[in-house]
Amino acid sequence: MLLNMLCLSALPAAMVFAEKAQATTPTTKATNQIAVAGSIQKPDLNVLSAVLIEPNTGQVLLSFNADEALPPASMTKMMTEYIVAEQVKQGKLKWDDKVTVGENAAKTIGSRIFLAQGDVHTVEELYIAMAVGSANDATVALAERVSGSEQEFVKLMNETAKQMGMKTAHFINATGLDKKDMPKNYQPDTDKEDIMSAMDAAILGKRIVLDHTDFARFTSIQSYKFRERDKTPIVNYNWMLEANKNITNFKAYAYPGLDGLKTGHTNNAGNCFTGTAVRNGTRLISVVMGANSEAHRFTETKKVLDFGFDNFEIKQVVAGKSKVKGLDTVSVKKGVETSVGVVTDSDVSFIVPKGSDVKGVQFKTQLEPEDKLVAPIKKGTKIGTVTYTYKAEGMEQPQTKTVNLVTSEEVEKGSWFRLFFRAIKDMFVDLFDGIKNLF
Repeated sequence: MLLNMLCLSALPAAMVFAEKAQATTPTTKATNQIAVAGSIQKPDLNVLSAVLIEPNTGQVLLSFNADEALPPASMTKMMTEYIVAEQVKQGKLKWDDKVTVGENAAKTIGSRIFLAQGDVHTVEELYIAMAVGSANDATVALAERVSGSEQEFVKLMNETAKQMGMKTAHFINATGLDKKDMPKNYQPDTDKEDIMSAMDAAILGKRIVLDHTDFARFTSIQSYKFRERDKTPIVNYNWMLEANKNITNFKAYAYPGLDGLKTGHTNNAGNCFTGTAVRNGTRLISVVMGANSEAHRFTETKKVLDFGFDNFEIKQVVAGKSKVKGLDTVSVKKGVETSVGVVTDSDVSFIVPKGSDVKGVQFKTQLEPEDKLVAPIKKGTKIGTVTYTYKAEGMEQPQTKTVNLVTSEEVEKGSWFRLFFRAIKDMFVDLFDGIKNLF
């Protein structure tokens, strides 16, 4: 049951444990190391690390200590969210499957919904509690449902991180809690803690928004009443949700187009936030780590996102179904026709400084071996790829995008009679050319 947002100040402390800064937070660093795209005016940030990317192109628009491995706190749960959503997508799990809460989940502390051992809830109910209320107990229950134990699930988390290309990420639990705060009998035998760089968090956020395009049906929920008997709902820790623009306590932080992703706080990590927002068809993903308060992580995120939306735009450089210069057709064997037209299967866009005139796009084609182009061939058959590269003026790194080359029409298989006489014709052409070259 979804409820309209209640003011956070009205929630009793016994219902939800907020991610509050209750101890010394990390010392923030100077801002003169921020690397941005070209000479565009950089934002003045006061955090340990930050990054801003455009997920479709993967272009990094801002980077500040972005590769430094830091405690991610509850941003760890993004990996748990991703894996559970993947399990559902692959048919290994259903949203209405029942989950029985075990001892580990019931004894997990911090942000929680106070699950008791033996409680039974659906995957979806627990997922919402995790995504909205950052519930550690719900997160552990889901991890155990997927893999049998939290530590087996952690193995899956680390494998998935490697597959995604995350370079620094290492997980010891599904929640982001410090090891000492995990239930004693379920603490892993390691001296490590959860770590993840801002860049890795952005990569994880990218995979969420690209692989699970319905992510916002969970992350944008403002409040959720987990049990009918609960007096008050779980409230989303993400104050920046656009839907909060009319909520007294949050309207100062509500950000146009923002619909996710995940907050985090521990004493070691300070306050963190992976945010994503979309405007005019352009989605950006931001990460800030080591902010010194709950509010501060959102004001710093606003600076990062404003920088992106104010200075950059997506421009299409190649339309879908376009011909590639110098490659109008490719040869086909054993077909009614001896060649077939070639086009791109999708459009190509790059993110560029606003007002840029996109010129000088380079491309390189890679075709399938000729012996694979044998009729019959259906329209839309992949026959190779083309990689476009563009270095925007004022931006540090070139962007690349690879799309498939496909046939623009169908080619039927030629009859035996047609192929026989074509072979005779080709033989005489070759013979004539050979004689001509003698003189």
